[in-house]
Amino acid sequence: MDRHIRLIPIAFLALLLCGCSVHQAEPAHDYSNAATWVVLPFDNHSETPMASERVEALTLSALRARQLDAQSVPTTGDPYQLPRVADRHRYDEALAFARSMGVAYGVTGSVVEWRYKSGLDGEPAVGVAMHVVEVATGDTLWSGSFSRSGWSRESLSGTGQKVIAKLVSGILKG
Repeated sequence: MDRHIRLIPIAFLALLLCGCSVHQAEPAHDYSNAATWVVLPFDNHSETPMASERVEALTLSALRARQLDAQSVPTTGDPYQLPRVADRHRYDEALAFARSMGVAYGVTGSVVEWRYKSGLDGEPAVGVAMHVVEVATGDTLWSGSFSRSGWSRESLSGTGQKVIAKLVSGILKG
């Protein structure tokens, strides 16, 4: 009985380490230091309305924090379109805008999860897939994904910032 009680903290720690995050990424690309970057629209696959816009804003902030010349794309389009149609339309317009401005790289992706888990503690849960595209060709140069559950007193945006910061650091390794 005593031996089983001693195993509880070890099992809890193993569960905590396995369940917090997943990261998959391709090797980083060698980007030009003088290149301009744009945050292209992200697809929202979560159940939270406008989660993609939140991720886009946090991604822009993370890129600028890394001293990159990054900008966002002016918003256009019909807010009354169905979400899947609007996401694709936003992306196509944003890519055309970035090409017209001579931007070198675009960051895009999808929001898979952006919510508080139900239950007593209500931990934040965030999952994001991110891609770097060469704007001129549309080719994907890097891709990665990261997900994380925060603690019960942690904010959803704080957890999102950690996920996005991890992905942006993966983009720039090399």
